[in-house]
Amino acid sequence: MWGTIRKYVNIFRVSLIERTAYRGDFLLGTILRFFPVITTILLWTAVFKGARRSRIAGFSEQRMIAYLLLIHISRMFSSMPGLSATIAHDIRDGTLKKYLLQPLDMIGYLLSYRAAHKVAYITTSAGPYAGLFLLCSGYFVGLWPDALTLLAYIVSLLLAFLIGFFFETAMGMAGFWFLEVTSLLWVVNTVNYFISGQMFPLDLLGPPWDTLLKWLPFQYLAYFPAVVFLREVQGRTLVEGLLRELAWAVVLIVLSRWLFARGLRRYSAYGG
Repeated sequence: MWGTIRKYVNIFRVSLIERTAYRGDFLLGTILRFFPVITTILLWTAVFKGARRSRIAGFSEQRMIAYLLLIHISRMFSSMPGLSATIAHDIRDGTLKKYLLQPLDMIGYLLSYRAAHKVAYITTSAGPYAGLFLLCSGYFVGLWPDALTLLAYIVSLLLAFLIGFFFETAMGMAGFWFLEVTSLLWVVNTVNYFISGQMFPLDLLGPPWDTLLKWLPFQYLAYFPAVVFLREVQGRTLVEGLLRELAWAVVLIVLSRWLFARGLRRYSAYGG
C-alpha cells in the first residue's frame, strides 16, 4: 500500500516540476482572464442601475460583484480543461493501453497529474489574483468570513477539485461506447457553465429551478464555495452543504471507477 502511495506521490512531484516550467504561460493566462472580470463588473453595474433596485434575488450590487469575483477562485480549483477529451482520445486511438501495460492506474495517474497542475497554477496565479482582489476590495467590505467560515470555504474548494476531476473523468469514459464525443462534451460543458452558477447566482432562477439545481453536483463547482465565503450559508445549513458535497464526490469517484471497469471489458486497444 505504501509503495503504491509513494508511486503516485512521485508522479505528483515529477508533474509539478514539469508544470512549473510553464509558469509564464500560467501567468499570462491569468492576466488575460482578468478582462472578462472587468466586463462582468461593468455589466452588473449597468444591470442594477437599469433595474433601479438595490437587490436582485437577495443580492445587492456589492454582493453580486463579489460573488462573480469569487467564481474565478472556485473555477481555479474545479475546472479540468481537456481532461475528458484526453481520456476519450486515448480510448479511441488505443493509447489507453500504455496504462494497462504498466503497473499504473490511469485514474490515479491523472489525479496526481491534475493535482500537480493545480498546485503550479494556483501558486503562479496567487500574486495576480491578490492584486485583483486588492483593487476590488471595496466590494468585499463587511463580507470577509470569520476563521471557521474560511476553513469551510477551503474545504469546499478542495471537494470542488474532486468533483470537477471525477465528473470530467466520468464524461471521458463515454469514449468506450462512442467513437466521437466532441459534440457531447461541448454540450455538457456549455450546460455546466450555466447550471453551476458561473454566469450568475442560481438564486436568480427562482423556485423550483434553484432548489433543483442545488441538489445536483454542479453547484459545487462554482456557486457553493462562493456563497460559503459570502456567509450566505451558515450553521447547520453549511454543515449539510459540505456533507452533500462530500457525498457527491464519493458518488462520482465510484461512478468513474465503475465506468472504467465496464469500459475495459469492451476495449479492443486498436490503434496506438
